[in-house]
Amino acid sequence: RTGADLLLADLGVSSMQLDDPSRGFSLKTNGPLDMRMNPNKGQPVSVFLEESTEEDLAALLKENADEPFADELAPALAGRLFKGTNALVKAVHQVLQRINPEEQARSVRRVFQALRIAVNEEFVVLDTLLRHLPTAMNPGGRIAILSFHSGEDRRVKKAFEAGLKSGIYSAIAPEVIRPSPAERNQNPRSSPAKLRWAIRA
Repeated sequence: RTGADLLLADLGVSSMQLDDPSRGFSLKTNGPLDMRMNPNKGQPVSVFLEESTEEDLAALLKENADEPFADELAPALAGRLFKGTNALVKAVHQVLQRINPEEQARSVRRVFQALRIAVNEEFVVLDTLLRHLPTAMNPGGRIAILSFHSGEDRRVKKAFEAGLKSGIYSAIAPEVIRPSPAERNQNPRSSPAKLRWAIRA
């Protein structure tokens, strides 16, 4: 038995990275529009947006963040060079002036999420993990994956359901497991967390 008996994958992003303005993740403090986990690899969000087409960006905002205003935002963001995070935030607010401030703020967060996922190829990495998981586990091995947004959770759910149907997994979580109200109160950043598990056949 050379595989694993237990695997826990936490798909969350480091809070220290998110809170560091110099990394370009923060919505609160202006910084360079970067968002790369590894600053020495790939292209920053500023370059990604400048090189994006409206059609591709709209599709990306929908796929990576379920952004309901993707078709309105894409023409204002694609092909433009934004010098910092504040400039991108302002552009989103300008497009969505007609809706209430709370919904505008949610769209800003979704735009940042979608772009972060894109420049770090997060879904590519997750899909690779899900594809190779069964061969990494011993029979009866238990897998738990903690995701933090719907795009990740959809991929985990579909992979586990397909594995159960094909006999790769003997059981999977019947429903997603969410943090309790007490946990969300104690740790607000746990609020979007979703846990799913599977058992290797």
